[in-house]
Amino acid sequence: MALQARIEVEDVSVLFPLYHGSSRSLKKMVVAAASGRLGKDQQQRVVVRALQNVNLRLSSGDRLGLVGTNGAGKTTLLRVLAGVYEPVAGRLRVQGSLNALLDPSLGMNAELTGRENILLRGLYNGLPRSMLPRLEEDVAEFAGLADFIDLPVRIYSAGMVIRLGFALATAIRPQILLMDEWFLAGDAVFMEKARQRLEEMVRGAEILVLSTHQMSVVREWCTRVVWLEQGRVRADGAPEEVLPQYLGTPLEMA
Repeated sequence: MALQARIEVEDVSVLFPLYHGSSRSLKKMVVAAASGRLGKDQQQRVVVRALQNVNLRLSSGDRLGLVGTNGAGKTTLLRVLAGVYEPVAGRLRVQGSLNALLDPSLGMNAELTGRENILLRGLYNGLPRSMLPRLEEDVAEFAGLADFIDLPVRIYSAGMVIRLGFALATAIRPQILLMDEWFLAGDAVFMEKARQRLEEMVRGAEILVLSTHQMSVVREWCTRVVWLEQGRVRADGAPEEVLPQYLGTPLEMA
C-alpha cells in the first residue's frame, strides 16, 4: 500500500550567485539590492536570496496556489519541491510519487515523434509493456494531436507542445503534481479538459501545487494560498483570506 503524500518544508533558503559577465546579471543585482535580497554566501560570493526561511506543510487532498509578483520566488519554490534546486539551508521532505510541469517540453525528445515520446515516458516510469498501448491511447486522445502524433515534436506549435506535455505529465497519475503557469496558455477547450483531468487527480491522496497569476484559477482549483514576496512567505491560508490581502480588494471584486 502506497504511503500518503506529504510535503514538509522547514526553514528552506535558496541562494543564487551573481556573476557580472552580462547586463542581465547586473540588472538582477540592482533589483536585488533595492529589495534587500542581496547578500554574500560563505565563499563571500555576491548572491540573491531567492527563498528565505520558507516553511510549508502539505498533506493528502491539499491544493495549494502560489501567488506573488514576478521574481517573488514561486517558480524557485516549485523547483525546490521537484528536486531541481537544492536548498542551502533548511530541510525538505517529499513523500509520494511526484510529477512536475515546470516546462512544456520537460523530458521530451524533440527529434522523436509524439508517439515515441509517449512510449519512452511510459518505460521511464516503469510501466509494463502491456500497459503502454493504453497510455498511448490516453495521451493521444487528450492532447488532440491527430496525425501530428506520428510527426517529430520539433515541428509542433507551442500549443501542441503544451497539450502533449500536460497529457504526458498527468497520464501516469502521481501523488504530487507541481505546475507552473505555462499550461494556462492553452485555449478554452484545453483549459476545460485540463481542469477536469486535474480534478480527477487531486481527489483522494494527491497534492497539487500550482503557481499562477490567474486568480480565477486559484479561486476555482485551490483550497489554500501562499503569498510569496521577496522570497518569503507573506501570507498562508484559505483563498478567501489571502487573496484579498494580496490583491488589495474584496475577493468578490477580484
